[in-house]
Amino acid sequence: MSDTQKKATAYWKENLGYLIILLLIWFLVSYGAGILFKEALDTISIGGFKLGFWFAQQGSIYVFVILIFVYVRLMNKLDKKYGYDEA
Repeated sequence: MSDTQKKATAYWKENLGYLIILLLIWFLVSYGAGILFKEALDTISIGGFKLGFWFAQQGSIYVFVILIFVYVRLMNKLDKKYGYDEA
């Protein structure tokens, strides 16, 4: 295996690790907080709405958007680390 192939393999392995972690966070927030832990979260209110309802309706969307920005930042660092940045 050439040096370029080793670098590309390491890059994608690290990229998939990031994806798995970020998707797991999104799953826990959207499915976990909105469905599985809804009853426990409904004991807390935000702006007059139960927290479980809030996560199901809006919280998971906010977390998803935040995770997009986190992924972009992680990928920019990863690109620089492996020399794939455009600069």
